[in-house]
Amino acid sequence: MLGMLKRHEVKILLKAGHSKTDVARLTGVSFHSVSRMAEEAPVDHLDDAAERMKRRIGRPSLMEDFRKRVVEILQEKADLPSLEVLRRVREAGYQGGKSMLYALVASLRPKQVKPLVGLEGLPGDSCVHAFGQVDVEFMDGSWPDAIRQGVFDWMRALLQGALHRAALAKELGHVAELDRLLMGMHEGRLSHRNKAMAILARERGISQSHASSFLHVSPTTVSRYWKAYRRGGTAALFARKVSHPPKSKDEGIKQAVFALLHTPPMAHGINRSTWRLTDLQSVLHDRGLELSKDVIPVIIKEAGYKWRKARLVLTSKDPQYKAKIEAIKTILSELKSDEAFFSIDEFGPFAVKETGGRKRVAPEESYTVPQWQKSKGHLIVTAALELSRNQVTHFYSEKKNTREMIKMMDLLRTQYRDCKIIYLSWDAASWHISKELFSKIKERNEEAPTHGYPIVKTAPLPAGAQFLNVIESVFSGMARAIIHNSDYHSLDAAKAAIDRHFKNRNEHFREHPKRAGRKIWGAERVESEFQESNNCKDPLYR
Repeated sequence: MLGMLKRHEVKILLKAGHSKTDVARLTGVSFHSVSRMAEEAPVDHLDDAAERMKRRIGRPSLMEDFRKRVVEILQEKADLPSLEVLRRVREAGYQGGKSMLYALVASLRPKQVKPLVGLEGLPGDSCVHAFGQVDVEFMDGSWPDAIRQGVFDWMRALLQGALHRAALAKELGHVAELDRLLMGMHEGRLSHRNKAMAILARERGISQSHASSFLHVSPTTVSRYWKAYRRGGTAALFARKVSHPPKSKDEGIKQAVFALLHTPPMAHGINRSTWRLTDLQSVLHDRGLELSKDVIPVIIKEAGYKWRKARLVLTSKDPQYKAKIEAIKTILSELKSDEAFFSIDEFGPFAVKETGGRKRVAPEESYTVPQWQKSKGHLIVTAALELSRNQVTHFYSEKKNTREMIKMMDLLRTQYRDCKIIYLSWDAASWHISKELFSKIKERNEEAPTHGYPIVKTAPLPAGAQFLNVIESVFSGMARAIIHNSDYHSLDAAKAAIDRHFKNRNEHFREHPKRAGRKIWGAERVESEFQESNNCKDPLYR
């Protein structure tokens, strides 16, 4: 059953001279119903509300007994609010609903002729476009609903292509890019259709609230569309939104997070031995980096380790942490062509036996490694990585002690005899900082000018900061490439594989100073360079 407003809308359009077909298309009412209402006797829309309800319901109205009282009240003061009339009538014994009383009050008030409420800004003959040639308020408070329905029907007809181009040109002829807007609305995707409809509705004078309600978007969104259109026309309106990469992918932010994560919290005035997420966020905020609590965990997770690892492994408690890091950075930034900087450490001891790992396995194949195996021996690889040339020097040791470090120092002095100074950097293991080692370094430096050897200087890493030792990254790549999933039959076979790995790596970086391709050394966790944010050591590959 059609509502009162819809029936009035149909009759208004018919009275304005629209054909039955156009009325049916604009209102969404069936052609049969429009024809039936066109044949009905014209009913003045200002008829008594109580009389209409009586004809429709078929029984006397409850308002008839109080009609005289309402007339008396309105004669005393014609513009008395309906709510006050309701209060006075209820004092007289009225127990009915307020809607019925409001309808009666509206029908008994003196009739006033005035323009359509809310359509003052419409261009041209907008009243005729929306409702026909009617400018009388026919019921108290009902015009806003009628206006809303009218503009909704116009926007729906425009969206469905029911309005002729000539009619649109007459209504919206002042729009310079009308064709572009119509094309975007009829041929574009949903976002373009919404934008075009919002602009055309605004150009026609339809309020922003009606447009946003029809499109089911917020008024702020419609306002943003309008501002973009005013700024740059349809080019700015339909322009693709520039997507910025997430903060978790920004290399500068990632380095700042890890550089902070590797320092002890007490160095920043936080009385804790381990970092909390809120502490990291607070310190980064003080440094000018605004990161949410969701971004920092993503950065850490994508780096390949969890918070528990960061607390137990990747935090140095050395009180001289910053001083040692700054000393290494200064050396590397001022390193000359006749100087060399070495990152030194040992890999192992590890047993030569069948080793597990990750590899591709056929659907029916079972990949297992025996828990109890007879070892073919064990190896310790002592190696030094020269950072500027990216060359590895290595040999095999029986034990980890000071003698092996002295042996490595003498080997590097010989290999890099053309340098004036070589820097040795290692972690804080006892045999790396022994008195015997420093005594030998002093002896070698005293005889260096005479025999033509370089001067040896040390650049120790902070205590508990093995993750900053760049050689650890090379060891991780070697372990992943030739030790995981291996089953060497002897120590010599394992040594041969390790020797070949480092030989190939050195040859590659002699020919190509920059990293290139996914070769064996492409499995290394991070690039072979010193950075405070590095995580070179991964226990999974040791």
